[in-house]
Amino acid sequence: MSRTALTDRPSQSTSACTTLTVFCDFDGPIVDVSDRYYTTYQFGLADVQEQFGGRAIASLRNGIAPLSKAQFWQMKQNRVPDVEIAERSGLQGEQISWFMQRVCEIVNQPALLHLDRLQPGVRWALELLHSQGARLVLVTLRERQQAMQFLHSHDLLHLFDRIWGATDDHAAYQNCADHKTQLLSEAIAVHSSDSAWMIGDTEADVLAGQAAKVPTIALTCGIRSRRYLHQFNPNLIHSDLVSAVNSILYSNWRSQNFA
Repeated sequence: MSRTALTDRPSQSTSACTTLTVFCDFDGPIVDVSDRYYTTYQFGLADVQEQFGGRAIASLRNGIAPLSKAQFWQMKQNRVPDVEIAERSGLQGEQISWFMQRVCEIVNQPALLHLDRLQPGVRWALELLHSQGARLVLVTLRERQQAMQFLHSHDLLHLFDRIWGATDDHAAYQNCADHKTQLLSEAIAVHSSDSAWMIGDTEADVLAGQAAKVPTIALTCGIRSRRYLHQFNPNLIHSDLVSAVNSILYSNWRSQNFA
């Protein structure tokens, strides 16, 4: 399902005796995908109207309208199933199945990727880690080339030692914890380190870090809320990558060695 891709940057270490490795997710910590996901949702509803004609349009005229972006994103952050999101948008029966199929088909299409935005402060946070000699390893369920192209377009690719990503275009949206655990395990096998952290924004990231015995920081700037993430017991919860990096570099926390 997943393989690795080297960047042009050679591996670095923080000092002669200690290497800090930061394994970081892509969507959420680095990239704001909310506009793309909401646009996908809107396109899905439009496709339902086109597919089902008057039946779908009539239901919308009966007072059922698409969710606002704020409503939609709050539901995504609390991991409300897509079926329920569709129901709350006025869809019924086979309309829901069609909607869910269309969302999965189009969410990672190149035509929508331009909607992705760099999260505030990400450049500063990554450059700070780089300046401190930390090894940065991207571990993402996003298709590898998509992630690399985004980082290259924002002049960030050189900050990463290696990019681990999926070969499946649908893996990121499905966000399977087992896939993330496998991918992180593969990355750790290559990037052995005296000190490491895993940073992500979903339960898949937290569970993967816990399975690998790597302390994990969950971020609330992505697709999961603080309340939802808290139930998975990450070591720390922060609002964004800037806060997480400051915590790693300047707080009293010290990561565990790999077992």
